Parts: sequence; C-alpha cells; structure tokens
Amino acid sequence: MSSSPSAKKLKSSDGTPLRTLPSALSLQIVGRHNRARASVLTLPHGAVRTPVFMPVGTQGAIKGLTAEQMALAPIDCEILLANTYHLALRPGTELLADLGGIHEFMQWPRNVLTDSGGFQMNRIGADIIMALDDVVSSVVGDSARFQEATARTVRWLDRCVAAHAHPARQNLFGIVQGGLDVSDGGLRDQCLDALIARDLPGYAIGGLAGGESKDAFWRVVAKCARRLPEHKPRYLMGVGYPLDLVVCSALGVDMYDCVYPTRTARFGTAIVPSGLLKLKAPQFELDERPLDATCECFVCQQYSRAFLRLMLKKDESGIGAQLLTFHNVAYMLALMRRMRQAIIDGRFEPFVQQFMLQQFPARDYPQWAVDALTEAEIELLR
Repeated sequence: MSSSPSAKKLKSSDGTPLRTLPSALSLQIVGRHNRARASVLTLPHGAVRTPVFMPVGTQGAIKGLTAEQMALAPIDCEILLANTYHLALRPGTELLADLGGIHEFMQWPRNVLTDSGGFQMNRIGADIIMALDDVVSSVVGDSARFQEATARTVRWLDRCVAAHAHPARQNLFGIVQGGLDVSDGGLRDQCLDALIARDLPGYAIGGLAGGESKDAFWRVVAKCARRLPEHKPRYLMGVGYPLDLVVCSALGVDMYDCVYPTRTARFGTAIVPSGLLKLKAPQFELDERPLDATCECFVCQQYSRAFLRLMLKKDESGIGAQLLTFHNVAYMLALMRRMRQAIIDGRFEPFVQQFMLQQFPARDYPQWAVDALTEAEIELLR
C-alpha cells in the first residue's frame, strides 16, 4: 500500500524527517450499513474477517483452552491478542526470538496482535504491534495531564516508527489518545491529526473502558471512527461486552479485544443471548437445559446447566471454568460472525433490533445505546 504524499514530507515530533512505513496488510470492505462495515483484513498469517473479537492470551495462551481448540470450529479464531509486557517478563523476548517468535512458541499458525508495552515488539514477531502510548485513566480530571499524555503518545509513536525493524511482515498501529475531549480541535482531534498524517498501517482507539460514563464512551468512539481513514483497520482497545461490540460496530469499529469472556467464565458466569447466567446460583441445581439451545459449541451440545454448576461448585479440577471458557469464547466469535454476515446481507438493522430485544425484552434500552445507535442511523423497536 502506498503512503500519502503528506506522510513523505512529514517531520517527527523532534524535527527529524519521519520514516515512511510500508504496510504488511490489506483491507477489503465487502459490506456496509451506514457506518458499520464488514471487511477482509489480510495479514501475514492469513485473512481475518471483521468485525472481529480477539480473545486475550496474556502470555501466549488462552487460559483453559489449547491452540488447537482456538483454531477449530466452532471457535475458529483468526487472530488473538498477547501482552507484550508479560511476554517480555516470561518467557522473555530473547527466548521467544530463539524459538522463532510467538507463532512457533505458541504453535499458533494464525495471526497475533501484541498490545503496547515497549520496544520488545520487534522480537516477539506478532502480525500487528501497537505503538507505546501514555494512557491516563479516563476518569482523571487533570486536563494538563491529558495534554501531556497526548503529546507524549505522538513522540513515542515517532520513536516506535524509527525503531520498527520488520515493516514488511509486522504492522505498527498508532493509538489515539486524548481523554474524553471530543470538542472540535480538542485533544482527540489533535491526536487524530498527528496519527493520520503518519499514514500508519492501522489505528487503535485507546484510553476508554476505564470507568467513564457510557455516554462519554460512545461519543469518543464515534468521533474517532468517523475521522480515521476509510481504508485502514480501526481497533477499539479493551472493549468486550456484547452490547458494546454491537453498538461500536454500528459506529464503524472493526476490531476488539477483552479478557471479559474468559475472566467471567472463571467466576462461573456464562454469556448467552439474553445476557448472563451466573451458574453458581441455586436455581440452576436441577436445570437440565443447555446454556444456550442455539449455540453449536460442544459444551452446549453435551452438558446441562446443572452439570456445569456442579463442576463449578466442586472446583477441584477446574473443568467447569474450562468448559465455560470454551462456550464464552465460542459465543463471542459466533456473535461477531453473525453480525458480519448481517452487514453483508443488508440486514444489519434487524440484527441489531433482535439483539437488543433479546438483551432487553422489556425494551428498557440503555439511553446511551439508543443515542449511539441513533447516531449510526439505526432505529430500535419500541
């Protein structure tokens, strides 16, 4: 992919000429509904169909699941996330490099994204690597601190670009910071201006899902998704509630990650179309139904809620948490596939309407979601 003329003339934050990065990815948009889009993101280890949710394997593995389970149906994961900082601590970047990189270490033939965590990124060998950024809690009220963090994020990005050793096989994404300031010319706009000018392979929206109001959350997502380049992937970091995925996809986001489905499984909670099942509750002791009658995963095909509750209560082998982890990850990726197909088939609005009715049968939709979907030109059933 060629770089823009403006990027070739750009100088970095320290005044030196900015290096122009080639791209090791391509993005083909195959369906749209207003702002929502379905695409094929081609990376060094295969194609990724978006919108996509990336399960989180902090140290190169999803807790409770094998790489083989992640790659096979019904999960069929095409990209997962690993944590740069934790991989640098254990097993260490030198060992990872000696073993041929993270794909060989994990025995994972598909794509990997590593989050921001320093300059170990080149050695880990992920397909997408995130530039180091200065993250400030979204609930901090210090505007000067946000200004400092936004400027530092751009400076660090320029250093990451200069140090990027393998641009032909690794894609460096910049992270848009700027707090909750969505005013015209405000901090988010300033960071967007700087990152877009650098013509990176892709972009992430950072600094959210940290306790801010949902109203502020969606407005930042909408601002960033609206301004980011049409032909580049857009990644919303650390977001993984099903409702958030549907709403933010309507606003134009392509990629997500979160520990939510795996962590909530370890607490004994299953994710289902109507919301959550907290299986340790007494009401499930004699419940012979599957977690979700519409789910194709082997957990729903073979085990009852009562059995899973017993396994969770015993908690001797951890089998209950492993089974719930499998189901939750399978549910999340199936949700994304259904949403993607709905965009392609021209029925995204009915998909969103049905999803919201399952989550909120009394039609008491959260106002923030109503407002965000209205922005995306989607009308909910009343």
